[in-house]
Amino acid sequence: MFEQITKGIKISVKTTYNGTMFRGEQLCYSFSYFISIENKSKNTVQLLERYWTVFDALNDVEFVDGEGVVGQKPILKPNDEYHYKSNCFLISQIGAMRGNYKMINLDNQKEFLVTIPTFQFSTNASEN
Repeated sequence: MFEQITKGIKISVKTTYNGTMFRGEQLCYSFSYFISIENKSKNTVQLLERYWTVFDALNDVEFVDGEGVVGQKPILKPNDEYHYKSNCFLISQIGAMRGNYKMINLDNQKEFLVTIPTFQFSTNASEN
């Protein structure tokens, strides 16, 4: 498991390899990542946006951004946790992702970035 705490927000990431699949005519390696966001601060926060950098050993680096995560912009009160699962498809058998969440402290309306730790994908590991 990969973990990082930024400004009282703990991000934990676990990955799994799901096998191969075709996307169009391209054979891809399918991975899932499971993210836990824990609010260890004394403030109520909301996740607004996500920013990802995806590294694929056989492909260009890809940048992904957008509102929320999996269609949601969760609000976390102190000690709340939010969990979600998403997927990544790579051309190679190894890769990695890292990123940031833009969050807002709802108590003072200040926005801040939370680091998502770099986590790896590998077909050789059943679980990271």
